[in-house]
Amino acid sequence: MELWLTEKQTENLGMTCRIKETLFSGQSDFQTISVVDSYEFGRMLVLDGVFQTSIFEEYIYHEMIAHVPLFTHPHPQKVLVIGGGDGGAVREIVRHQAVETVEMVEIDGMVVDISKKYLPEISAAMLENHPKLKLDIGDGIAYMKAAENFYDVIIVDCSDPIGPGVGLFSRDFFKDVHRALKPDGLFVQQTESPFYHQSLISRIYKDIADFFPVTKMYLANIPLYPGGLHSFTLGSKKYDPATATLPSQLPFTTRYYNQDLHRSCFALPNFVRKLID
Repeated sequence: MELWLTEKQTENLGMTCRIKETLFSGQSDFQTISVVDSYEFGRMLVLDGVFQTSIFEEYIYHEMIAHVPLFTHPHPQKVLVIGGGDGGAVREIVRHQAVETVEMVEIDGMVVDISKKYLPEISAAMLENHPKLKLDIGDGIAYMKAAENFYDVIIVDCSDPIGPGVGLFSRDFFKDVHRALKPDGLFVQQTESPFYHQSLISRIYKDIADFFPVTKMYLANIPLYPGGLHSFTLGSKKYDPATATLPSQLPFTTRYYNQDLHRSCFALPNFVRKLID
């Protein structure tokens, strides 16, 4: 009997993958967590029925959410990650020599444990207890309210705006992020599909722009996510990511991110420009 798993992306659209086997399925205090081995994407992390990441293409998302902000800021010494329980973002962040500390606040400890067990390629920095990394299992929204003028870069690696992640898409949260950053700090957040989450993108971009004088959206092609095109929104107090001075040669090997892509990812199709104008 063939096994298929479908993520319902809208009321009228789903993405379906043929599954070899279910490696884990359980209920945490916050959500249903599954790890499946698929024919197309390999091992996949699924939260509340929504595809989060896979061995096949995870490097695209994690490199773009980490390296764009970290190569934009000239001295990203103190970094905070909200969410990111699979560990892919911190795996990329600790590769930056300038980074001294990375704090990661993930609300669901089971996501961390399951990722370490079933997705070791993604969770490598957590598995090795990297000396730059400090992991805190807790509420990222509450954590942000206690911080002020402390971080150089904040990366909000959140799940979809449902369940435990909904508060990370609020205006009050962006206000707290602004307060937690240093005077030249910046942050980035994944902001969903420009095809299927247009009203959400328009609202989020406006809210971020109200707090940050430099607000830019950029795109990446991620086959696991709705429509294959995914957006990120960056808010900066000072540095413009589209004109950042980038190293002539990257200090480490990447599979997706490069200097040309950093510059070009801010070139938006007209329909996306219209969403955020």
